[in-house]
Amino acid sequence: MNILVTGGTGFLGRHLVPYLTERGNKVTVINSRNCDLREKANLLKFAREKYDRIYHLAAWTKAGDFCLYHMGEQWLINQEINTNVLWFWHEFQKEALMIAMGTSCAYPYGDMPLAEENYLKGEPDPNLYTYAMGKRMLYAGLMALRQQFDMRFRHLIPSTLYGPEFEKGDSHFIFDLIKKIHAGKTRGDEVVLWGTGEQVRELVYVDDAVRLIELSAERGADDLLLNLGSGQGFTIREYAEMISQIIGYDPSSIRYDSTKYSGNPKRVFDTTKIKRLFPDLEFTDIRAGLKKTISFYLALVS
Repeated sequence: MNILVTGGTGFLGRHLVPYLTERGNKVTVINSRNCDLREKANLLKFAREKYDRIYHLAAWTKAGDFCLYHMGEQWLINQEINTNVLWFWHEFQKEALMIAMGTSCAYPYGDMPLAEENYLKGEPDPNLYTYAMGKRMLYAGLMALRQQFDMRFRHLIPSTLYGPEFEKGDSHFIFDLIKKIHAGKTRGDEVVLWGTGEQVRELVYVDDAVRLIELSAERGADDLLLNLGSGQGFTIREYAEMISQIIGYDPSSIRYDSTKYSGNPKRVFDTTKIKRLFPDLEFTDIRAGLKKTISFYLALVS
């Protein structure tokens, strides 16, 4: 297949692109260095090719409290990116299957189950509102093009991704925990984690996510929106204790700062749909995945 990947040098892209290439696909990668997606004219250089699939991974965001301080920029930039990618798809690649990534933070804030039928219901986390609504708008655009022009897509919502090949400055919560606990062990830094430690989060090992993306892409068009995750969550405190055990740090030394931003108290997927579609799914054991992730970080900083 001939494949185009936007955001192909991000964390997910660094795993997805080799996976696709190793299976004999021709893969063209778009990143911020070779194509600024805020300008749709920049996409014209790819218009002459005919792609079988377009993986839209690109988004302007960062972890932590980034969304709190860049709400307007996030709306403008991500709307430009998504609108231009959908324009390119419609104008030049109508036959391509679009695989676009959603976000779990687009689900309603509170106790409503994180099941696909609730993706557009209620209000998202107010602290992540702009980014979340941008992803909802992306899904709305995909649906509109499908309904009017019969274009094919998947909108996939992964749990928080983790695994090797993350960047040293990546601040997603699990990488942040590893860096802080490692610094506590090696430099004697005080380890301070945001929130009470009782927030529940679900992780999916990045290689499992890549496998799920491909399984989802190969299915029929009846599964347009799909959670990608195991449905198993742990508290931040439990993750910190697992990481401390692997690194060799005393978890009782960790201080939790409840005055800091900690997000939704619980974010764990309803996986009824994905388990029905793929009943033989197996996920990487969380401790085995953390060991691989920590080993990569230790090599990165050595």
